[in-house]
Amino acid sequence: MNICLFSLEEINQPLSINDERGEHIIKILHKKEGDSFSAGIINGMAGTALINKIEDKKIFFSFKPETEGKFLYPLKMIIGFPRPIQLKRLLRDIAALGVCEVHLTGTELGEKSYMQSNLVEHGTAYKMLIDGTVQAASTHVPELFLHKTLQECLKAVSSNPLNDDKSYGKADSCSELKLCLDNVNPKGALFTVLQEQAEMPQTVIAAIGSERGWTEKERALLESAGYTRCGMGPRVMRTETAATVSASIIGAAMGWLN
Repeated sequence: MNICLFSLEEINQPLSINDERGEHIIKILHKKEGDSFSAGIINGMAGTALINKIEDKKIFFSFKPETEGKFLYPLKMIIGFPRPIQLKRLLRDIAALGVCEVHLTGTELGEKSYMQSNLVEHGTAYKMLIDGTVQAASTHVPELFLHKTLQECLKAVSSNPLNDDKSYGKADSCSELKLCLDNVNPKGALFTVLQEQAEMPQTVIAAIGSERGWTEKERALLESAGYTRCGMGPRVMRTETAATVSASIIGAAMGWLN
């Protein structure tokens, strides 16, 4: 763990040494009374926690907030629902990259049974987002949305303003750049399309299909909604790989990774 995250209620309570975070502090970091460790409040401030004492199998600590934490980038990602095992890795990795919103959607070629996964209901999906946030030593967690169809998803994404309390920069629907990742007849390479922007947009929305890609009907729907079709080379990538690569390319082109 690069940071130990706590809810607002937990930050003022002792931590059990049997908790995953407590085990990490004692067994991995080898912290003792008087030592400190990086800590933060989920979707809140980051700072330092001082261990006051360890007794009764609990860590008693005091938290000193120091910064607002690392804000999320104004990048929304629309992703065709992948295999559950891929979804775990995908959510963790794009959370680490600082994506502000993840919109999982059913697609025409996507396997319908994947959407029946209980990863979201049982909290596993949120845990993966937390894991990615911890990996990035951040406190702000991306928001996760589920949609049955692409049409429903596109409508929701466009009408959902960015949360300025968590996001880097301000949202402005007039300066959104909408990108459809597709290796079938793309207008150009993703990085080239980004470089050709006269002015850098304030928000980027990137849509990635399920493992079988988009149908012609979905391509037409995306284009009618203002999405530019972009490619990332001739190789066919897994959905999770395409999400990570595209988020990295967008981040580099936007100057977020400087």
